[in-house]
Amino acid sequence: MATKSDPNYKIIAENRRARFDYFIESDLEVGIVLTGSEVKSLRTGQSNIAESYASVENGELWLINSYIAAYKQAGVFGHEERRHRKLLVSRKELARLWQAVGREGMTLVPLVMYFNDRGMVKLKIGVAKGKKVADKRETAAKRDWNRQKQRLLKQG
Repeated sequence: MATKSDPNYKIIAENRRARFDYFIESDLEVGIVLTGSEVKSLRTGQSNIAESYASVENGELWLINSYIAAYKQAGVFGHEERRHRKLLVSRKELARLWQAVGREGMTLVPLVMYFNDRGMVKLKIGVAKGKKVADKRETAAKRDWNRQKQRLLKQG
């Protein structure tokens, strides 16, 4: 990740539920193919990746069900808000992701969409395994205990 002092680095959208709903095994930074009106809309911060996922289809990686708001100034040259967007990865990484999804039963979950230090839109996807209800309860209990611990240390 880039440092906070970098003027171009900016988080656009974050999937906060992903770490609660999934065990993230590994993550990968990928590029995304966008139109001009989509980039303009992202600059205003109008997007959501919470309900989206990535999928390997026909030898290509796609981001499905991500939302980028329509850019009003684009008029008729705008974009479809929930279209499938192509993700850019190397063939070696694509083969690894395809194997993880196909054989190991993993899911490709978008974690964060951001502008990198060069001003390019990047997406961090995680190779994840779904959590069961008991695992989610355990995660919530750990989070609550850490909050309580910090509170006690702050007082004492």
